[in-house]
This record gives sequence, structure tokens and C-alpha cells, in this order.
Amino acid sequence: MNSSDANQVRIGRGQTRAILVGLLGLGLCLLFGFRNPLQFYRSYIFAFVFWSAIPLGCLGILMLHHLTSGWWGYPIRRILEAGTRTLPLVFVLFLPILAGMARLYPWAQPPSVVAADPILEYKKPYLNPAFFTVRSFVYFAIWILLASLLNKWSSEQDRTGDPRLKVRMTSLSGPGLILWGLVVTSAAVDWVMSLEPHWFSTIYGMLFIVIEALAAITFSIFVLRKLSDREPLKDCVEPKRFLDLGNMMLVFVLLWAYLSFSQLLIIWAGNLKNEIPWYTQRAFGGWAPVGVLLLIFHFFVPFFLLLQRGIKRRLGILSKVAALLLILSVVDIYWIVVPSYEVAAPKVHALDLLALIGIGGLWIGAFLWQLKRWPLLPLHDPRFAGVLEHQHGD
Repeated sequence: MNSSDANQVRIGRGQTRAILVGLLGLGLCLLFGFRNPLQFYRSYIFAFVFWSAIPLGCLGILMLHHLTSGWWGYPIRRILEAGTRTLPLVFVLFLPILAGMARLYPWAQPPSVVAADPILEYKKPYLNPAFFTVRSFVYFAIWILLASLLNKWSSEQDRTGDPRLKVRMTSLSGPGLILWGLVVTSAAVDWVMSLEPHWFSTIYGMLFIVIEALAAITFSIFVLRKLSDREPLKDCVEPKRFLDLGNMMLVFVLLWAYLSFSQLLIIWAGNLKNEIPWYTQRAFGGWAPVGVLLLIFHFFVPFFLLLQRGIKRRLGILSKVAALLLILSVVDIYWIVVPSYEVAAPKVHALDLLALIGIGGLWIGAFLWQLKRWPLLPLHDPRFAGVLEHQHGD
């Protein structure tokens, strides 16, 4: 068995384990959820928001790669494509949120409750169950369409080597990236920000775009490290090429910090009484340690680590930084979502962990199934043929 086949076997084993763990975790989550349905839905939406961030981020970064033709995307392109092909599963995993809408969102309460709140009544034409459902279906339709076209053309390029397919992927990725950003913004407002409909932020959508992009690039780097010790990835990339991936990760860390601070600064300096409580409940009291944890380990530590070229040139060390950021992305989303209903302090419920494991196991299993179906490197892409020949010639 050659090393490429060994990689496929290893991916297959990981797929089986992930699915079994996911089914067990989700089964236990449902079992405990019958006793406490309110907590079930609250835990479920937290886990769903995190795991959906990775495939949505993969779609954005894949289009960015096609648009720029950057060499950084060559070793992770199949990882990104496999991530986008899990979006139909993400849609299925979204359906319980529609079923539990009335338990999650204040605006989905009975009409008498909504009518008693002037703000909910004012937002009713937009925030209502029927329109929310229609918008969500439209979001997934757009994401799945973009992913399907890019994957279809990539597969055809593997088979035929037709150079016109590169032009198609590039032509779609420009407007597609704009459309992706608009839809991700709308979805973040609908699914997460409307958990607290009295509060709003114009930076919120952009912040979620960065959260998803950071989750996708860190996940891709971590998976790349796991596969890089065997062919075909073992000798395809020089160490200096990892600098681009490290720099991209650094850029998203900086953007996350900049947007998070800008949102806080605008709200705090403006002394906006309807918006400040969102931050006071997260920055003081029981939630303050979580905010400090994010500030230190989601920004300062990776920022100083990723300034060092030696770290970015070594995939093993870079993947550890990526793993840290991916874990902190879970904490970040927890800090954003959970205070909507746990106001005083974080209370990590068993259902939080079970939902995270259950949805995560199923998603990783689907991702690995998609990953092993295609060659781990793109074939016949004219953008990289000359670079690879030059590299092997050296």
C-alpha cells in the first residue's frame, strides 16, 4: 500500500469514528433534551452556529482562492471543497432550529406577547416565523448553489484539464464572494443577533464573516498537518509556502480584534442605552473571565506567535496555533450566543457539550467522507503546473 492509499484508509477510519461519536453524542443530547427541551434548543443553536461557521468559511475562502489564484490555496483547496460539500448536511442540521423557534427567539412568541413589546411589534414585518423560514431556505439555496458550481467545475477540471474551467471558477468567485458576504451577514442577524431583538449592531455581520473565515482557515491548516506526512501532500509544498497560510491566519486574527473593538468603542462612546447592556452583561460579572480569556488567547498570544516567520514556516507548530484558535472560536461563539439567555454567568450544561460533540461528529464524518472521494490535490489546474515543475526541478 502506497502512502496515498494509506491516507485514504486513515481518512476512512476517522470518518467511521466521527460518525459513531456524533450519533452517540446527538442521541444522548436528544435523550436529555426530552427532559429539558428549552436547554436542548439553547445548546443546539450554540453548537450549530459553531459547526456551520467552518463550511461557510470554507466557501468564502475557496472563492477568494479562485479569485486571486493564490498559491496558498493549492494545498488546502481539496479541504475547502470538501467542507463546502457538507452544506446540504448543515441544512438538515438547521431544521431543529426551525422546530424550536418559539423556544429560542422572543419575536417568535404568541402574537399577544409580541404585541405587548413595542420593539418586537415594530420589527414584526421582518422578524416573524414565516419570513424567517423563507429567508433561511434562500440562504442555504444560495450557498449550496455556489458550492455546487465550484465543485462541479473543479471535478471537470480534474477529468479534462480544460483551461476554460479556471476562467469559469474565477468569474463566479468575484460576484459570488460579494453575494456570500451579504447572505452570511443576513444569516448572522437572523440566527444569532435576533436572539436579543432589542439590540443591534451594524458591524455584527462583518464580525461573523471574519469568525467564519478564521474557523475555516484554522481548520484547514489543522487537517493539512494531519495529511502532510504522506503523499501526495508530503513533498508538494515548500516550507516558505506555509508563510502565506500563517499570514492569512494573522490577518483574520487582526480583523477579529479590530471589528470586536470597533463595535465596543462605537457603542460605548455613543452611550447608546439600548446597546450598552449587551456589553455590560458580557464584560462584567460572571462573564468577564471569558472576555479576558478571549482577549489573551484569541488575540494577544496568536498575534505575537504569528509575527514570527519561524513558526509560520513550520506546519507542525503552525497547526498547533491553528488548533488553539479553533478552540477559542468555540469560546468566542459561546460568549456571543449563550449570554442571550444565561445573563448572570456562564453555566456549562451537559447538553452544551453533547450538542457540540453530536453535531461535530456528524459534520466531521461527512467532511471526511467528502475528502476521501477526490484526489487530495487538484489535477490539471494551469495556475499551478509551472510552479510545481519549477519546485520539483529545484
